[in-house]
Amino acid sequence: MTSVWVDDRWRGQHGIGRYASEVLSRLTVGWKPLELAGSPASPAGAFARVPAGLVYSPGYNAFRRAERQVLTLHDLIHLQTPWPGRAKYLAYYNAIVRPVVRRAGVVITVSETSRRAIAEWLGDPSVEIVNAGLGSSPAFRADVTPAESTDPYLMYVGNLRAHKNVDVVLDALSRVPDAHLRMLIPSREHEEARRRFAARGIGDRVTLLSGLTDDELASQYRGAAATVMPSTLEGFGLPALESIMTGTPVLYWAGCAAVAETVVLRETAFDSADDAEEWADGITDALALARQVEPPIRTYDWDTTAVRVDEVLSRATGDPADRE
Repeated sequence: MTSVWVDDRWRGQHGIGRYASEVLSRLTVGWKPLELAGSPASPAGAFARVPAGLVYSPGYNAFRRAERQVLTLHDLIHLQTPWPGRAKYLAYYNAIVRPVVRRAGVVITVSETSRRAIAEWLGDPSVEIVNAGLGSSPAFRADVTPAESTDPYLMYVGNLRAHKNVDVVLDALSRVPDAHLRMLIPSREHEEARRRFAARGIGDRVTLLSGLTDDELASQYRGAAATVMPSTLEGFGLPALESIMTGTPVLYWAGCAAVAETVVLRETAFDSADDAEEWADGITDALALARQVEPPIRTYDWDTTAVRVDEVLSRATGDPADRE
């Protein structure tokens, strides 16, 4: 059987990092780490030497020299980056990622929204696009103890990248004097976040969080009146799933298809991605109502996602004749 090599550098405290950690720990197909140096996100890695056999990456990094490589393309957000930054991503995805995916004949993704986007981008119906979905830790459930708070608050989990669109929430917060926000963002972004708070005069109403366990994060979600997810683009929207699993509704922009796919009827959707007045009105209502929502009946679990990835890798390691 073909050897399976995995780029496990993706593991970490971020979206793809969570996916990598959860899925790789559950794979039953035998695999070995590539043991490469540097960041898996570096474009220079595309030309690294990799062993013979099948390479699997839980992220979007492709290797030109791989005999066959299966990727998990969570989304195509890079291709929506404003100019001129988009140029480098277009070059990378078109010259490196697309040929690798077409050669493999299969690619994994995490939502129907991303599956449709990838199909359009590839333009090759012969490539199988497998939606393996995402999971939710058992910690995220409706019966967890809410975090302590003297005032109703909103929850935000993510980062400050442009497509996360956090500024509309901060602008809205400046219009709702009694609104409080708790933000779980990377520690390296805390200084920039504080600058944005200070510019709006809301620093005393925003609490920055870091280093939370799943249990602690679940408690923060459960204690919130709502989770805000103002993203303009997402491949799935894991914080939205985690929030509704604890019974807390989500405030989001109606145009973000991946979040809409995840939260179905457990949200307040705004018509505008950047109308701070509309968001302020919605936030006011959410804080006043503090309603609970029913978690989805459909199970989101990492075991199911790992099984789907396992199946793809097992088929990819078989004899080429078996894949016809």
